[in-house]
Amino acid sequence: MNEPTKSCLSGSICAITARIPVGMRKLPTETIGICCTTSSEVFGFPISLAKRRGELGFRKSRYHYGDNAPLDFSKIQMRGIVSSVDCVLQPVDSRIGEESRMVTDKTVVKPGVQRYLLAIEYDGTRFSGSQWQPDRRTVVGVLQDAFQNFIGHPVPVFCSSRTDARVHALSNVCHVDVERKSKRRPGEVLPPHEPRVVKKAVNHFLQKSEGDIRIIDVRSVPTNFHSRFSAQSRTYFYRFLSGAGPLSLFERGRAWHVNDELDVISMQKACDLLVGHHDFSSFRAARCQAKSPIKTLDEFCISEVVPSMHFPSVIKIEKNSTEAIVGETSKIGPPFSNGLQNDFGMYTSTDRQAFGQIQKHRCFVVTARARSFLYHQVRLLVGVLKSVGVGDITINDVERILNAKTVTACPMAPACGLFLGHVQYDLP
Repeated sequence: MNEPTKSCLSGSICAITARIPVGMRKLPTETIGICCTTSSEVFGFPISLAKRRGELGFRKSRYHYGDNAPLDFSKIQMRGIVSSVDCVLQPVDSRIGEESRMVTDKTVVKPGVQRYLLAIEYDGTRFSGSQWQPDRRTVVGVLQDAFQNFIGHPVPVFCSSRTDARVHALSNVCHVDVERKSKRRPGEVLPPHEPRVVKKAVNHFLQKSEGDIRIIDVRSVPTNFHSRFSAQSRTYFYRFLSGAGPLSLFERGRAWHVNDELDVISMQKACDLLVGHHDFSSFRAARCQAKSPIKTLDEFCISEVVPSMHFPSVIKIEKNSTEAIVGETSKIGPPFSNGLQNDFGMYTSTDRQAFGQIQKHRCFVVTARARSFLYHQVRLLVGVLKSVGVGDITINDVERILNAKTVTACPMAPACGLFLGHVQYDLP
């Protein structure tokens, strides 16, 4: 096999091409090439192998090649091996980030392997994001450890949506391929596990890992169904708590606390301006790798809700009726300072606050729905809304920022108030 050709400059994107002798279908073991990106390299991922004239191509990725490569496995984020001329890169490490492009429609799945779609919820406070990272606690890493404990060998887990550190999920979605092997008779493949068995078993191991992540639903899907590429829309929620005074400990890390009263009417006008099909170059992070900044924001709005962390907020059940009637404390209305009477007859207003009761803050939720988002797009949009709400900028400024198509000077909203709410699919 010929030596690989290479061309690169310091700090630039490199390319490596290896030639295979004509007629050789597979590479010898000793000449297997490894292509990887390190945790510090945020650009580019290995792509499908080129098949013309027997060439294998690796593009937009720094490279290491063969046994002579100075591999530092502590920094490897993902890697693949060249297994044959007419295939794509196959994962050789179970800890592969969900943004990996090594999984395509050409991915070979062995007979007897069942793909499961997992809906998961997690408190992102103690996670360093969803994508696997070396020496960090991540959503994918914890899930892969739980599956390895369940089935006895490592398997890659792929997420539909990447979430940053301290971002929560009410329902994120992943997929995983599992081959059920007999423990008594090595090599024998058994019928796939029922989804309910997978859910119960994996949750058992997840409970032993801080208890801040849980599988809420499992479904068997065809092997060509992909949690990321099959998604039709993603919905995010962002929570604001408005008002003076410290937050309750139970709200810590779950909302953006703004001391000032928010001008919700102006914020909704800004939402109306931003919703729709736009070039969102002003609302993307500098490290965003999306090919195009043009996105369609299908839904973008703000509404006031009852802070759910405070009690009592109960549902009254009539004795002679099965219909539930929501109590007064669950009604959405004017600020609590106007005075609302709770189910125990106490006033919860700031003017007549009962001894021992914490002051309540007004709670607002921003909803953003689209097929896909740019990196940090939701948090940058929310940051602009907050600036409008406190009077730092006007609606005209929002329009100017949108049309500028450059990174905005408005602050980005903190991660703690962001929740991935729902990923929608057309399930088979």
